[in-house]
Amino acid sequence: MALKDIMSISGYSGLYKFVSQGRNGIIVESLTDSKRAHVSASSKVSTLSDISIFTNEGEEPLSKVLESIKVTENGAPAISHKGSDDELRNYFSKVLPNFDKERVYISDIRKVIAWYNQLQKIGMLDFSDEEEKAEVEVENNEEKGDKKEKPKTDVKKPSGTKKVATSTKTKATPKSKPVGGPTKKGSASQRKS
Repeated sequence: MALKDIMSISGYSGLYKFVSQGRNGIIVESLTDSKRAHVSASSKVSTLSDISIFTNEGEEPLSKVLESIKVTENGAPAISHKGSDDELRNYFSKVLPNFDKERVYISDIRKVIAWYNQLQKIGMLDFSDEEEKAEVEVENNEEKGDKKEKPKTDVKKPSGTKKVATSTKTKATPKSKPVGGPTKKGSASQRKS
């Protein structure tokens, strides 16, 4: 599983993976105990691949920070995220010496260390393949951009096809009858018959 498939959800402890789209949100599964939960659409959900840590030079992707912890610990668990503030700051200074001490709060450090320990416990610390794939994808997209000048919006769809959004309702295509349930009086399908 890649970092883009692992989520942190505000108000929920631990890490989760996406299972399916729910009625008013999403269904997720905990990586630690495999329990499923419904997360409302108003909740703040972040994939780990979208998270970066502020440094004095800019931002460092979370994958590189986790990799640095892995190298520091030689693949073993890190210190407890429940340690003292000074202990956690000193540890994080070893892992990421140039982190921005004003913008990276102790709560952020606790989260990163807790996430690392959780991923280490379930054996999901190999991010090298993911980073290489992302770099290759970026390079391929740049090469395609040089060869093709046409934007994607110029591509014509075959007639009669529609892009359907995820929904519980089914929509009828122009020459078919609606699926499931009675039709309304005077609808297009009844007028044609």
